[in-house]
Amino acid sequence: MNEERLKTRQERREKKRRKKRARIPKHGKNLARIYLEAILKRLKGQGK
Repeated sequence: MNEERLKTRQERREKKRRKKRARIPKHGKNLARIYLEAILKRLKGQGK
């Protein structure tokens, strides 16, 4: 019984982890682009 309980607990943990990982990349590329543009703006502003 204890082994079954751990197995289901582990499965739940893995499922939760997969969901979390699937959720992460949605904003990654756009956010990176925003930061890149902000840095480029600052650099262009300093050159003047």
